[in-house]
Amino acid sequence: MTDQNDKLKSLLERLETERDELKVKLGLAKLEAREEWQELEEKIQGLRGRLNRLKDEAGDAGSDVGAAFDLVADEVKQGFERIRKLF
Repeated sequence: MTDQNDKLKSLLERLETERDELKVKLGLAKLEAREEWQELEEKIQGLRGRLNRLKDEAGDAGSDVGAAFDLVADEVKQGFERIRKLF
């Protein structure tokens, strides 16, 4: 029975070590997600400003702002996907 107890103890120790490592990684993932979230919030605020300018402008300048808007909106969507994958 001692051999069996040693195996079970070893298994438990490996599981606890893995748990501790994952706990650290989870904390880092949360930090990374918060940082990414803040960047995305800033981009959304920028989009809001660009949309207001787009409403006020016409012609080629308006289409330039619209293209930039689409580009940043796509970056925000991709950022949201990265955050979803962290959880």
